Amino acid sequence: MINENSTKSEVLAVVKQKGYVLCYASEELRNNRDVVLEAIKQYGYALYYASEKLRADREFVLEAVKQNGLALYYASDVLKADRDVVMEAIKQDGRALYYASDVLRADREIVREAIKQDEYALMYASDELRKELSK
Repeated sequence: MINENSTKSEVLAVVKQKGYVLCYASEELRNNRDVVLEAIKQYGYALYYASEKLRADREFVLEAVKQNGLALYYASDVLKADRDVVMEAIKQDGRALYYASDVLRADREIVREAIKQDEYALMYASDELRKELSK
């Protein structure tokens, strides 16, 4: 197992197999691009343990939501309003629409894609679209 004293190479070896163990790494390694990228490729929710800086990094968030769309929850507000990031998230899990910005929850194309992936995602659409699409 890894801990705050583990080296970069030790942490990299483990997060490639078990991304969630990023939580045990030092703050320095949770801010390291290589380490975090390997962790989120394996376990999208590892984005939670990444530094704020990396949770605001478009490349990292895209990788995380491709692995698990619900990792959008841990993205910065700016990225929750990024159309491409949200589209990737909802393609993986339509329920990720819940974490999208209000503007994107009112975007017809985004909402249609979300409900194509999971019909229950309609409950997270804007009131107007929910009424329109439930007819």
